[in-house]
Amino acid sequence: MKQYLELVRNVLETGTLQENRTGVRTFSTPGAMMRFDLADGFPAITTKKLAFKTAIGEMVGFLRAYKSAADFRALGSKVWDQNANENKQWLENPYRIQTDDLGEIYGVQWRQWPAYKVLQASNTAQINDAQQRGFKIITQFTENGIEQVLLYKAVDQLRQCLDTIIANPSDRRIIFHGWNWAQLDQMALPPCHLLYQFLPNATSKEISLCLYIRSNDLGLGAPFNIAEGAALLSLVGRLTGYTPRWFTYFIGDAHIYENHQEMVLAQLTRKPYPSPKLIISDRVPEFSKTGKYEPNWLEQIEPSDFSLEGYQHHAPLTAPMAV
Repeated sequence: MKQYLELVRNVLETGTLQENRTGVRTFSTPGAMMRFDLADGFPAITTKKLAFKTAIGEMVGFLRAYKSAADFRALGSKVWDQNANENKQWLENPYRIQTDDLGEIYGVQWRQWPAYKVLQASNTAQINDAQQRGFKIITQFTENGIEQVLLYKAVDQLRQCLDTIIANPSDRRIIFHGWNWAQLDQMALPPCHLLYQFLPNATSKEISLCLYIRSNDLGLGAPFNIAEGAALLSLVGRLTGYTPRWFTYFIGDAHIYENHQEMVLAQLTRKPYPSPKLIISDRVPEFSKTGKYEPNWLEQIEPSDFSLEGYQHHAPLTAPMAV
């Protein structure tokens, strides 16, 4: 995790103090990148203890398209409690339904992206094509004197990625993302880690992942996001028959909150330990061994299916989350 520490040091030394929506200023730097070779081990932070089970619980909640903090808590992850119940903007949002409600956050977009088509009722070829692709007619209406048809389907972006890895690994469009403009006002928090691109190599049988994060809290968020991204890449590789390799992590706004300085400065005094190894439970099918494609495990996976072997770390460090 030397890359992470170098980025923290760089932001502290060269970043500019800026105001933001939380009211807690940040040292911010535009544009940053880290690249992890998973052949060298799992990129878990070692200069403090990573709340690994909490991070994995959050990832599993995303895979299940959860939209309630209570569901995340049931998976051992309380990271959404404050955004669900203490975020003033969200508490005043008319789309918030009840206690613990999070709205249409990450997993909903990953697994149930709401897709619509408006087609002229007279264009039967287009309507038939849409229906063959899984769209269903919702209603018909007249607009500017022309009969129109509204069609809808929920798109499972992540499942489509896995299907494409199996069917066409040379495709350079194996992407899913969470930045749904139409529903940003219906989310407790717009997505920070918002675009994922899988890059399988059919020759080497390795698979890599590029992740773009628009805004990243280096003190608390980055260690979580790195662990979740590497775990997701490893899971996708297991279910599609590829060995996880390069995980490239792009950041738009890399920042450190003022009240996190003590925590990150303490980390800079600590020497990193070797990277641990990620273990995925034997109960999770391995396509490279079985030859059987089982994408339904995206929903069946449990936090307990992931563990770290040989994880050495320094003492825990804590800091308040800016909401």
